[in-house]
Amino acid sequence: MTRVLVVDDQFLIRAGLVGLLRAAPGIEVVGEAADGEEAVALVARARPDVVLMDIRMPGMGGIEATERILAEAQDPAPRILVLTTFDLDEYVYGALRAGASGFLLKDSGPERLLAAVAAVGGGDALFAPSVTRRLVEAYARQAAGTPAAAPPDLAALTGRETEVLRLTARGLSNAEIAGELFISEATVKTHLHRAMGKLGLDSRAQAVVVAYESGLVTPGTHGA
Repeated sequence: MTRVLVVDDQFLIRAGLVGLLRAAPGIEVVGEAADGEEAVALVARARPDVVLMDIRMPGMGGIEATERILAEAQDPAPRILVLTTFDLDEYVYGALRAGASGFLLKDSGPERLLAAVAAVGGGDALFAPSVTRRLVEAYARQAAGTPAAAPPDLAALTGRETEVLRLTARGLSNAEIAGELFISEATVKTHLHRAMGKLGLDSRAQAVVVAYESGLVTPGTHGA
């Protein structure tokens, strides 16, 4: 059973999401919140597996709430699925940077929503890495020359961990990385997990962001 918390400041949208999820097998809605502050408190009490997180809300927004939840959560931390109106939304980039597991458009159909919750709840990457890569590239270009927080130091990574991180940021799946490096998918997962652990990262999407911000990958230097 996947335990889900729904966070959205618009009552009708929140009620629709809750109703849809409650009608689905294998999903239990453990709470709903109208803003980020309420979401942080509810996560601590209800311990959901997945948080459907709206971005733009009065008071504490989705990005700050994502940071707070992941910083304060007991292990295992919930997986945060960002709800947004636009697929190239600067706020989504901020949420991915904060550690969200992926994003879902609000106009996605019921099947897509339920599949997304199931995927995230099972620990899988919700979107193909190429989707996250396109988003990160768009904002990496916009942010060029803009002062930003220093990215994590990649010097702690082994050569193989660095290569797996680079290929992940290029948009390759684990299977494609395994083929490129002539190793097994399990070995790819191990290298990526170790790299993320050394860099203090919580999600694959966050790893893509760090690869761009550290200069390991630069926009427009590889194929789609």
